[in-house]
Amino acid sequence: MLLNIVRLRYADPPTFLDTTQVIAGYSVSKSVSGGFYAYPATAVGNYLFGTGTMSLGESPTFTYQPVTGQQYAENVVRPISPTVIMPLSLGGLPIDTLLRLTAQSIDGLSNVRGLGAGPFGGGSVRFYLLLHDLRQLQVAGAMTIRITTDPATPTDSKKNGGKSDSNGSGSGPGPERSYLVLTSTSESNLLAIQAEVRRLLHLDPTAEEAEIVYGPYPKHPGQIAILTRSMLAMLTQLAYEVEVPEGDIKAGRTPPTIGQVGIENRPEVVIHSSKDEPDGPYAAVSYHNAWFWISDRDFQSKLAFTMVQVLAALAATNHTGGAVVTIPAG
Repeated sequence: MLLNIVRLRYADPPTFLDTTQVIAGYSVSKSVSGGFYAYPATAVGNYLFGTGTMSLGESPTFTYQPVTGQQYAENVVRPISPTVIMPLSLGGLPIDTLLRLTAQSIDGLSNVRGLGAGPFGGGSVRFYLLLHDLRQLQVAGAMTIRITTDPATPTDSKKNGGKSDSNGSGSGPGPERSYLVLTSTSESNLLAIQAEVRRLLHLDPTAEEAEIVYGPYPKHPGQIAILTRSMLAMLTQLAYEVEVPEGDIKAGRTPPTIGQVGIENRPEVVIHSSKDEPDGPYAAVSYHNAWFWISDRDFQSKLAFTMVQVLAALAATNHTGGAVVTIPAG
């Protein structure tokens, strides 16, 4: 995953692989030898001797298959649905990190960065203000995500500002839908943050929840439109923030690293570069005579990088047969 991010930074094609087989191989060897010298005149310690050795080896074999064709289109190129992404925040994952990684825009507030986005990387300041507010509400328990398979009903229209987006009769199970819920609170500072979230998302001032839909803009009042990214777009965005050798920029091998926007103070995944191999990194790859690595002491980067791997697994909607694990016995 880290190597693909670095490759994209240098406009080299990434490679995505599926593990098809894992063979665990172990080897154990033991040897013992001993003897004695028949010299009665000498002490016992001088004519008795013995030696022993033991070695343990592990040599697993992994078999990979390149992701191509329809599988590549669905797992790498197709955007991940907001209905798949948003429930991750229910498990405690920071919603601001989650949306910085996966959202291209929210209700028209842009998170587009990198090439063609201007000298400062582009992006709307209000986008990052919104994420900051959502994270504060998440930490305080004043916001949550509701998942339902029920079609929208007239009751939902009251919560969404008086308009309904129902496309069914309200009976029987429907497709999975997700809602951003602003929970009740009596704290004045949290009420102010909730009001700011409603303003940024163009919601009714009294709305308690809003349906999350895919797209650049909401089709109906009471909706929050999230234009999500594909895995390829997500990795490309991270690639623009990689720290690269200054000589590579001057030589034209890669563009300058994009800057931060608004209240941002660092990339989501801080990837360092150095000429020498780092000591004890969380993850490291060697590429074009340089080392690129994530520090083991950078918890935020490690968490965001783990989230990227979780999202890659969620994006895999088209699978081949699972990996076969072979373990020798006896």
